[in-house]
Amino acid sequence: MMTKQEIYLNLAGQLRSLLSGERDFIANAANFSALLYRSVPDLNWAGLYLLKNGELVLGPFQGQPACVRIAMGKGVCGTAAAERQTILVDNVREFPGHIACDSASNSEIVVPLIEHDQLIGVLDLDSPSFGRFDDEDAKGLNELAQIFLDLVNLEAR
Repeated sequence: MMTKQEIYLNLAGQLRSLLSGERDFIANAANFSALLYRSVPDLNWAGLYLLKNGELVLGPFQGQPACVRIAMGKGVCGTAAAERQTILVDNVREFPGHIACDSASNSEIVVPLIEHDQLIGVLDLDSPSFGRFDDEDAKGLNELAQIFLDLVNLEAR
């Protein structure tokens, strides 16, 4: 069985190959979400929320239907976006103001997507397991988010 570090190293190479040569933002975001959902163990949701007109709006994702709009500073996604910090939550029911889009989700990690000091949105992963995400996940997902931002055409979103 691969370690988390090996999983994320492997995913970095896959993501670079997957996005290489494609300029469409939505297509790349959809493939990024699918790659994470299929490759990171123990997830029940993986996707992006994109900043539009001051709020986070559902972007490409894999998993159950989700909340469409999230206000800045609300829930885990809105808090990570407002604070521009990765947030790991071991038990979402203990997070103040958690927005329950899927009752099967028990833990969550949200990585802000920032390019040239501009918030683009957030990468959001949910798990049915409590305490699923740790610092290794945060490091790996931040690296993958940076690869995504480096390779996509942000003007095309």
